[in-house]
Amino acid sequence: MTSALPTAGLAPLRATPSGLPEAIHRPPTVAESGDPFAAHRIVHLVARIERGRPVRLADLVDRLNATHLDWLFSEAVVADAIVQLQSNWMTDYRNSGGVVVEDGPLGATVTIEDSSRVDPWIVRQALRADAECRARLSEFSLRDRPTGEG
Repeated sequence: MTSALPTAGLAPLRATPSGLPEAIHRPPTVAESGDPFAAHRIVHLVARIERGRPVRLADLVDRLNATHLDWLFSEAVVADAIVQLQSNWMTDYRNSGGVVVEDGPLGATVTIEDSSRVDPWIVRQALRADAECRARLSEFSLRDRPTGEG
């Protein structure tokens, strides 16, 4: 039996064995406050809720968990992202009426102003979160090692 010497680089790959399942599964992700990937999903949902009516945060959490089955969102994480939206609104418009977070009889709620300025503003918020996601992915792709060195 002849033993081949190792060489640098990967040789051409063999054909996929019949019946081999694709490696497409993503591990579950627990949403964290301050994570742009979670924030982007939350902003995307908030952009589509009814305007001018209080919506329970618990209902947003339920919808996020039903929509993104590989994620787990908690009410605290959703609340943090919405409070960040509220802060961004106050910075941009110098009033607190655009994104209102309140405690209600059925739990915490968020009310999004029913005006023509909301949609363009919330699109900018989603674009900001999307850019943060892309920056994180780009930074990750430049790493040589999983631990970040190199």
